[in-house]
Amino acid sequence: MNLQELALIGAVALLGPLLAAGTRWRVPVVIGELIAGIIVGRSGLHLVDTTDATFSFLATLGFGLTMFVAGTHVPLRDARLRPALGRGAVHAVAVGLAAVAAGWGLASVFGTGHAAVYAVVMASSSAALVLPAIQQTRLGGAQLLPTVAQVAIADTACIVALPLAMDPERAPAAALGALGIAVVAVLLALALRWAAHHDRWKRVRETSKAHALALELRISLILVCALGALATFSHVSVLLAGFAGGLAVASAGEPRRLARQLFAVTEGFLSPLYFVWLGASLSFASLIDAPAYLGLGILLGAGALFAHLVGVVLRQRALWSVISAAQLGVPIAAATIGADTGLLTAGEQAALVLGAVVTIAALAASAAAAARRPAFRDDATDAGDSASGERAVTPPSR
Repeated sequence: MNLQELALIGAVALLGPLLAAGTRWRVPVVIGELIAGIIVGRSGLHLVDTTDATFSFLATLGFGLTMFVAGTHVPLRDARLRPALGRGAVHAVAVGLAAVAAGWGLASVFGTGHAAVYAVVMASSSAALVLPAIQQTRLGGAQLLPTVAQVAIADTACIVALPLAMDPERAPAAALGALGIAVVAVLLALALRWAAHHDRWKRVRETSKAHALALELRISLILVCALGALATFSHVSVLLAGFAGGLAVASAGEPRRLARQLFAVTEGFLSPLYFVWLGASLSFASLIDAPAYLGLGILLGAGALFAHLVGVVLRQRALWSVISAAQLGVPIAAATIGADTGLLTAGEQAALVLGAVVTIAALAASAAAAARRPAFRDDATDAGDSASGERAVTPPSR
């Protein structure tokens, strides 16, 4: 990779913000970046080489930081979220059971043998997509917090389960690696809480701000790289390392200064580079050459929506069920791991991303529809749950 290619990647990645600038459809930025990668990559003009070692390394770092930021978006310290955890967990389990049935059915129909992968993907949610969508459309009502809790639980559980589902033969080793990362993340969270309680972290922030040292950002980057190295050593995906580190920071409370610094580095450079790399790696020609994969992608998206609509049986409003079905990190991680390890064909990788796009389109349409209904606004109380005494609240702005 050279500077000309890096400039090209940065330029084409601007398609993401350009598409997201429209207020009517609220297209997520990553969709435009994926499309840009498709245009310049294997499915398009072949202007970039995704096998280049430097490009791959920067994409891996961007992947880890993207999941780190997603972890910091989980509102672990929001006391209002805790009473809703029970309902959210019940919904997440019900969706998981439905996804297992749907995953088994798709694997049987298409003869891929990847039922566990499909189940984990369809059961997943994306906090990085759902929470910003809720904030942008100012949704509220009594079912907001249980839905946020459901998304956070499903996001975390599926990220942990994905490496195990991808390679069952190495499940014991992967489980030990995941356990090791979880232990390190818990110790990190405790250390950050201790530092915050004794004003150590506050002094570090004040020193960093006074002398323009960006110490919070430096320490965060060291943590992500160290956890990523541990993940690589233990044969666990970098997505788990990044997400665990983000959860540790979220549990201690992410400083606003650090949030801005992470946003600049991740969203301004490494995350767009990763999504362009991913889009460039995908071979959508395989969907044309083998229409079965096109059908698989559409059915993966439809299956995710079907699994999450099980929440209606538990008295969750249908629009909330569809919103909670939005997924991105897990299917993209599955495609990335599948490409790195050769466990998934190019057609399956493209199908996983296509399925995610289906759920994102459903999220955009449902959030826009909910925003027009009084029962879903942030000053509303859901009539179906008003007897429970829950107040309509919105997640805190980051």
